[in-house]
Amino acid sequence: QVQLIESGGGSVQAGGSLRLSCISSGKDLTMYAMGWFRPAPGKEHEFVAGAAWHGGGGNYDGDSVRGRFTFSRNNSNNMICLEMNDLSPADTAVYFCGAEGQMASLRRATADYWGQGTQVTVSS
Repeated sequence: QVQLIESGGGSVQAGGSLRLSCISSGKDLTMYAMGWFRPAPGKEHEFVAGAAWHGGGGNYDGDSVRGRFTFSRNNSNNMICLEMNDLSPADTAVYFCGAEGQMASLRRATADYWGQGTQVTVSS
């Protein structure tokens, strides 16, 4: 059984930082694209950032977080991370990690596997 376990969420003030982590187990997801998502109006999940299995294909950041969020991936540790800086109240959400076979599908916020999410709350 595949499990994606997120951690690192919390409450911070605007301008603060958080680092989210997601560890996978139950299946080798090395060949999967993996990324981070959050809900958006009318959408259960919106793509935030992620990368293809080899990581070298580049990290794809959604326009709303480009320059503030940094995605990283460590296949040897079955882990992905999201470094979030200069947070604003608009970033308040439950953040989910997901894994999908194709990067193009991941960017459309579809995934074969989802975590349960970790809450990020940013106060003004």
